[in-house]
Amino acid sequence: MNKTIIITGCSSGIGAETARQLKAQGMTVVGFDLKKPEANVDVYIPMDLSDYSSIDKAVEALKVKGDALYNVAGVPPTLPTDIQIKVNFFGLRHFTNLMIPKLNSNASIINLASLAGANWLNNIDHINSLFAIENPDEAEQFLIENNLNDVATYAFSKEAVIAWSLKVSDKWKEKGITVKSVSPGPIKTPILKDFEATIVKKQVSLPEEYKGETRDIAAMLCFLCSDGGRWVNGTDILMDGGLKASRLKSSLFN
Repeated sequence: MNKTIIITGCSSGIGAETARQLKAQGMTVVGFDLKKPEANVDVYIPMDLSDYSSIDKAVEALKVKGDALYNVAGVPPTLPTDIQIKVNFFGLRHFTNLMIPKLNSNASIINLASLAGANWLNNIDHINSLFAIENPDEAEQFLIENNLNDVATYAFSKEAVIAWSLKVSDKWKEKGITVKSVSPGPIKTPILKDFEATIVKKQVSLPEEYKGETRDIAAMLCFLCSDGGRWVNGTDILMDGGLKASRLKSSLFN
C-alpha cells in the first residue's frame, strides 16, 4: 500500500537510510532538511529546525498530506547548547504541532530520541519546566540556570523528546494519530565521532559490537508507520543492541 511519508533529517544517517527503505517499499517520501538529499526523496523542502520562521515557511510550502511523520533530524552534543535544545526539542515540537492539519487520519508520528535520554523519568520536574517555555530564545537561560553543559544538554533534549511523545500520545486521538519515540544507541553515522568525543568519552569504553547500523534503526522506523505498527502508541522503543542490558545486568545478577 502506497503511503506518503514525511521525514526530517533525510539527507544523511538514519534519516537517509529510512528514506531509502521507504522508497524500496513503494512509499512516496517528502523530505525536510537543511541539505538537499541526493536520492530517495520525491519532494524536498529546505528547513532549519533551529529557526521557527524557517519551520513556518517549510510547512506552508508542503502541498500534500502525510500518512506518517518521522522527526529524525537532530544535532550532536558537540554543537552549542542553545542549538541542541532548539533543534532536538523546540524545533521538533513546533514542526509537529504545525504538521497536524497536514496529516491524514490514523497517521503515525515517530520521534527519534536516544539511549542518552533513558533517564527522563528522574528529571520529569525539569522537563515539565522546559515544556512550559514557548519561546526557544528563552531556553539558553534555562540551560544556564540548570547547569546543563554540552553533554547534559544533549541527554536532556532527548529526555524531553521521549517525555513529550508520551505526553501528546492521545492529544490527537480524534484523528486516530499515534505518537511514539525510538531511542537508538550508538549508530555508525557521520556524527558518531561527535558522540565518541563527548558522551562515550565520559563513560565506559564502547565495544565495536554495540555500534549499530543505520539499516537496523530504519527498519523499525519503517515498521512503525506500517499497518502492523498501528497499535504502538505512547511508548519509547530502545534499540541499542543490548548495550544498556549489558551494563545493567552486572548490578542485578550474580
